Amino acid sequence: QVQLAESGGGLVQAGGSLRLSCATSGRAANTYVMGWLRQAPGKEREFVAAIRWSIGTTYYADSVKGRFTISRDNAKNTMYLQMNNLKSEDTADYYCARKTGYGGTVYDHVTYDTWGQGTQVTVSS
Repeated sequence: QVQLAESGGGLVQAGGSLRLSCATSGRAANTYVMGWLRQAPGKEREFVAAIRWSIGTTYYADSVKGRFTISRDNAKNTMYLQMNNLKSEDTADYYCARKTGYGGTVYDHVTYDTWGQGTQVTVSS
């Protein structure tokens, strides 16, 4: 069974940076895509970024393009999200998630089948 564990959240001022990490444990041989998704209070869970695990192709939500960078270290089974120029609207719980199937779109949170517990990011203005 695959388990995901996020770390790196915290409180930061607007314009600041944070780096989130997602460590994978267990048998993750069938990973197709790993993604970061977030959920702000009172809002729907939304896609942030994703990466094709084998070839490194990346995907971003328009709201974070140019500010966030997703990356992975295959040897460490770890994924990262470097977040720069943070804005108050980035405040949310951030989740890493794993998608094993080829169906659906990486942009839709319902297509991810394994989730971490989340890490909170708060951006003060």
